[in-house]
Amino acid sequence: MRKKIVAGNWKMNLNLPEGLELINEIYNGAPELNKNKEIVIAPPFIHITQAASQLSNMEHVHLGAQNCHHEAAGAYTGEVSASMLKSAEVEYVILGHSERRQYFHEDGTMLAKKVNQVLSNGMKVIFCCGEPLEIRDAGTENNYVGTQIEEGLFHLNADHLANVVIAYEPIWAIGTGRTASSAQAQDMHAHIRSVISAQYGPDVAASISILYGGSCKPSNAAELFACPDVDGGLIGGAALKAEEFLAIVAAIPAN
Repeated sequence: MRKKIVAGNWKMNLNLPEGLELINEIYNGAPELNKNKEIVIAPPFIHITQAASQLSNMEHVHLGAQNCHHEAAGAYTGEVSASMLKSAEVEYVILGHSERRQYFHEDGTMLAKKVNQVLSNGMKVIFCCGEPLEIRDAGTENNYVGTQIEEGLFHLNADHLANVVIAYEPIWAIGTGRTASSAQAQDMHAHIRSVISAQYGPDVAASISILYGGSCKPSNAAELFACPDVDGGLIGGAALKAEEFLAIVAAIPAN
């Protein structure tokens, strides 16, 4: 059975006291989870060592990072390596987020290198993919997302791919006034699984967790998570409020 995961991406938000308070609220309010359900919290880098300490006694709650550098070490001022994250007890690293692709021009070649760095350091990848508005309107979203997955992940063997979670972000439905329906989310998640199946076989595809990252919130989480190929969510704004984040966690189906 593939894992159901709710991951909170804080992005560039919250100072140290605010982050401490949020994690404490999540700690105090988190439901008991079974082995097939996980929470991932991905704060900014300055929170990571503090968060690792706070989360050390929380079973099924895991520490994530929002990015890492594509090289192992070197003269890259201001960057953070995968081995540094591993040493700080990080378990998941988000790669290929739409904001990283747009603002920092990360392409498939660079992301493949980052994936390798994370996996070689014994951590797991949350690999983001998704199409902008013009691609959705052109009706070429399946090819676009399939290419992102191929460029970033298809150099891996099946054993390495087992340590990858995929997160689908419909960029066209974030901050545009347009909404992605649960049916549209399911259609793309099913397509992503078919892309994986074509490369690695149906058994591997069936084992990969695919998260939805398009403005998931308490009001739509249960409907989204009920879709057969939606295995949880990558949460942005709602992850900054413990009550909303925990309501989304509570929407994970019982089985």
